[in-house]
Amino acid sequence: MSIAAIKSIATEEQLEELLSRPNGADIEWARRLKGDVMVLGAGGKMGPSLALRARRAIDTVGMGHRVIAVSRFSEKAARELLERQRIETLPCDFLDRQQVERLPACDNVLFMAGRKFGTGDRSDLTWASNTIVPANLGLHFGGSRMVVFSTGNVYPLVESSSSGSVETDSLGPVGEYAQSCLGRERVMEYCSRELGIPCLMFRLNYAVDLRYGVLVDIAWKVRQGKAIDLSVGYANVIWQGDANSMALRSLDLCQSPPRALNVTGREKLSVRELAQYFAARWGQEAELAGTEGPRALLSDSTLSRSLLGEPEVPASQLLEWVADWVEHDGSYLGKPTKYEVADGKF
Repeated sequence: MSIAAIKSIATEEQLEELLSRPNGADIEWARRLKGDVMVLGAGGKMGPSLALRARRAIDTVGMGHRVIAVSRFSEKAARELLERQRIETLPCDFLDRQQVERLPACDNVLFMAGRKFGTGDRSDLTWASNTIVPANLGLHFGGSRMVVFSTGNVYPLVESSSSGSVETDSLGPVGEYAQSCLGRERVMEYCSRELGIPCLMFRLNYAVDLRYGVLVDIAWKVRQGKAIDLSVGYANVIWQGDANSMALRSLDLCQSPPRALNVTGREKLSVRELAQYFAARWGQEAELAGTEGPRALLSDSTLSRSLLGEPEVPASQLLEWVADWVEHDGSYLGKPTKYEVADGKF
């Protein structure tokens, strides 16, 4: 069944299959692929399905490239899942230079490691994770091409009425987390220029898996009768499966000096309207707190869509999936995006 024909997702097994299912563009990418693929930070929310999508695309075209997942793997389940799918796993603390130096060379690297939440308590650890780690990895993988996961938080908040920041806009990160993410980009830019590493800054916001994401946060609050903060009144989202696909194919777009790419959906979504959609679906009243502020974190994805194509899953379909998942008490990671934060304090 095509993904466009799927009306609901019933189980985590089905969800994982869809997140990692390669589309036609992914398979064509795999045909062009030269060398192995390594995912750094593969133990997080997005890493396992990204690594598995690469494995499935490569297997579909009968290539023998390795897919290697690297992480601290603090949760054994993620590592075991990957190994069952014939993905090699390597444990590594990226802050430990000696451990990084033991990693094998690899032609194609997707760098996902980073830290966001808890910055207020340990801003030093956030800065170390988001600037020292890229220095360690950038210097080690000098012969690779690298997609570096970043965030739309490197831009300032923009007028809510606008279509969002574009890649050529001046950067203006708000708060220490966002500043450290710009630090990651600058460190990788240095490595790219000095070592000639082809790079791409993959500025993602906000990915939605049915177990986490902006839509999921709003849906669960509505379901539980909690207030929806309207102070940041608009957001962009993208189905995590589409983000996975675009990340893999962004390897073809790497260059030195690096290029930046905003990765999100076409639509600008109103938080008020999202809350009202879920409430109407469940015969409830949405409890709304405050009014929409004048500014929001918004990104314009025109460039990425022109280079990589439109997302397969539009916001309307994603909304239906989230509503059905929450209605049937699907699992929730309990890791809120904090999309409503305007002061950069995560």
